[in-house]
Amino acid sequence: MKPGLLRSRAGVASVEFALFTPIICMLLAGVIDLGGALWIKFKLDSAVTAGANFAQINAANVGSANGQTLANNIATIVESSEGSGWANDSVTVNAGPSTSVSSGTSTTSGTASNADACYCPTGTASSVTWGSSTTCGSSCASGGVAGKFVVITANQTYTPIFASYGIVQNDTISASSMVQVQ
Repeated sequence: MKPGLLRSRAGVASVEFALFTPIICMLLAGVIDLGGALWIKFKLDSAVTAGANFAQINAANVGSANGQTLANNIATIVESSEGSGWANDSVTVNAGPSTSVSSGTSTTSGTASNADACYCPTGTASSVTWGSSTTCGSSCASGGVAGKFVVITANQTYTPIFASYGIVQNDTISASSMVQVQ
């Protein structure tokens, strides 16, 4: 053996680079996919917030006469915040008129007269139980005050760029809001 061969440092950087590059690449892929999922979540939150603000400003339209128009307008705001067809959304005005948008196609449903009553909804914005109508301003059993509400939900399917690594899964990302307008 040549003297100093065991002490030779030639090529050590190449070996270290070869060992650590796959780890750094996996971390980078995870950061990119997680960032993409967060970006979608922030866009959905922003769109739902814009719809909730519109509902607050147009609280006088929560009723049988203008409820469907209000639902349509809010759904349009949520849908158009990032361009047509970018997310699926639904808007329900006080257990009455509702508008759902799926793949850019809008459908309406609900009973307009329900929008004239007050409710004590329970659950979360993504899973509301309206219950029966009650006197406006009365105390609710779950806390709070009976009133008129607008529920907005938006969702989008997220497919990670590096799906094969399994760091971030394919999933539906959602944002929702329940706004008491009166």
